[in-house]
Amino acid sequence: MLFTEDFLHYVWQFRLFNRINLRTTEGEELEIQSVGLHNKNAGADFQNARIRIGDTTWAGNAELHLSSSDWQKHGHTTDGAYDNVILHVVYNDDLPLFRADGKRVPTLELKDRIPAELHYRYHNLVFGNQSIIPCEGSIATVDSITMQNWLTRILVERLEKRSQTVIAALQQNRGDWEETFYQFLAANFGFKVNALPFELMAKSLPQNILAKHKNNAIQIEALIFGQAGFLDGEMEDAYPKALQTEYNFLRKKYTLSPIENHLWKFLRMRPQNFPTVRLAQFAALVYQSNHLLSKVLEIKDIKEMRELFSNIRVNEYWETHYRFDKESKASSKSLGAASIDTLILNTVVLFLFSYGKHLQLQYYVSRALKMLENIPAEHNNITDDFVNLGLKINSAFDSQALLELKNSYCSYKKCLQCGVGIKILKPN
Repeated sequence: MLFTEDFLHYVWQFRLFNRINLRTTEGEELEIQSVGLHNKNAGADFQNARIRIGDTTWAGNAELHLSSSDWQKHGHTTDGAYDNVILHVVYNDDLPLFRADGKRVPTLELKDRIPAELHYRYHNLVFGNQSIIPCEGSIATVDSITMQNWLTRILVERLEKRSQTVIAALQQNRGDWEETFYQFLAANFGFKVNALPFELMAKSLPQNILAKHKNNAIQIEALIFGQAGFLDGEMEDAYPKALQTEYNFLRKKYTLSPIENHLWKFLRMRPQNFPTVRLAQFAALVYQSNHLLSKVLEIKDIKEMRELFSNIRVNEYWETHYRFDKESKASSKSLGAASIDTLILNTVVLFLFSYGKHLQLQYYVSRALKMLENIPAEHNNITDDFVNLGLKINSAFDSQALLELKNSYCSYKKCLQCGVGIKILKPN
C-alpha cells in the first residue's frame, strides 16, 4: 500500500509503532525518551529529541525518510544543518549512511513495526475514492470537543491569512486604518461582482476629500458617482443634473480622474444589486457615519452593528430608480439583512481581528470571533456538503471554519495535519 513521508512523521510523533525491543539497524539498544518537536521549516524534521543509544543518551535532532537513501537524494550529506542528527528514522533501510568522520548515522527502521490496521486506515483515508472529503465516512463520529477545538484553530488560521491583505494595504496607506477600512468596505459593497470597480473608485477618492464635505449629502453623492464614472454625458432628470454640476466643480478643485464606467457589471443581476444602487447606499453610509472604523471599534453589540448599516437612508430619487434617467416602480433601496451580515462578516469582523492582532489587543480579536457566533451560517455547496455528512453548522463561526477546512486541508488531503484526520486515525 502507498503512503507518504507525512505518514511516517505522524507515526513517529505519536509513537504509533511497536516500541518493544527497539534497536538500531546495527543492533544497538534504543530508547526514545522524547521524539522532539515537529519542525515544519528548514532543517531536521524533529528537533530537540532525546534518545538513548546503547549506554549513551543523546540530545539533538531526528530526521525521517521513507528510505535511507533519501538522505543523499535530499542533499543532507553536505548540509551542515544535519550534522546534529542523532537518529535517522526510516521505513526502509536500503543504504547505510556515514558522517564525514566515518561514523555511521544511527538508524531506526519502522517497516515491520507499524500496525497493519493503522496503515490500512491511512491508505483508505488518503488514497480512497471519496467524492467529497477524505474522511466523509468518519467525520460525523468525531467527538464535539475535538471538532470544535479544531474548527476554532483553523478559523483563526483563516482570519490570520486574510488579515495579511489588510496589513499590506495598511502599509500602502501609511498606517491609516480609517482609509484602509474605507477601501475594504467599498470593495465589499461590490459583493464580488463589482468589488474591483468599487475598490478602484474608493482608491481614486481618498476619504479626507469626502470628510471636507461631510455636511453636504449631494456633494458626497456627486463625488462617489462621479468618480465611479456615472456622471458623464447628457442627463435628463434634475437629480443627476445636480450631481453632475457639483462633480464638475469638485473634480477640477481636487484634480480627480474617474474610473472607467465599463468596469461596472449590470448583466444578469437583480436590479436591487445594481452598482448604482450600491453606490447610493455607500454614499449614504459615508454621509451618515464619519470615521467609520472608529464607530466599528466602539460598537460591541451585533444588533447595534447591524443598525449602523440598516439605518442608512439613500436619496429619495432612488426610491423610484435603479439607474439614472430610468424611472421604475417604487421600492425600498435600504440594505437587506443578508447583505448587512455579509458586510459585517467580510469587513467588520476582518478589521476587528486584524486591528487586534496587529496592535496586540486581544479584546478586539475576541470580539471578532464572538461576532461570528452571532451571524447566521453561510449556505453554499461546501457547507451543504458538510451538513449532508452529519455536521451541525450553527453560525458563521462554523461555516467560515469549514470553508477553511475544505479549501486548505481536505482538498489537498492534508489529513495528517488536520485535527480531525489525526483523531480518526488514532487507535482507540
